[in-house]
Amino acid sequence: MIRKLSIWTAAHFAAVAVMAIAQTTTPSAAQQPGAGDPAQIDQGKVTYAQKCSHCHGPNMVNSGTITPDLRTVPDDKARFITTVKLGKSGKMPPWGDLLSDDQIADLWAYVSSRRNP
Repeated sequence: MIRKLSIWTAAHFAAVAVMAIAQTTTPSAAQQPGAGDPAQIDQGKVTYAQKCSHCHGPNMVNSGTITPDLRTVPDDKARFITTVKLGKSGKMPPWGDLLSDDQIADLWAYVSSRRNP
């Protein structure tokens, strides 16, 4: 009986150790693919404040009546990039000549991090 208890205890401790190691090596939600790089999100927030907030509202908060509420845009990176670069039907000017690809990618990281699903 004592031997079985020792084997069970050793197995239990081994399982706990494996779980502890897995927890410390698993990336956090902010580091997982698709969650966005915090530094890129921060840079996108700066670019947004400088270039986009005058129409889309500070911190992406607006009524959505004149310009879209960007917190509700579809999760479609290609569409977002195209709209930013080329503009949209006279409602939004093109920014492709004013923003670099990196700045637009940073904007996407920021906007997608604040989306309301």
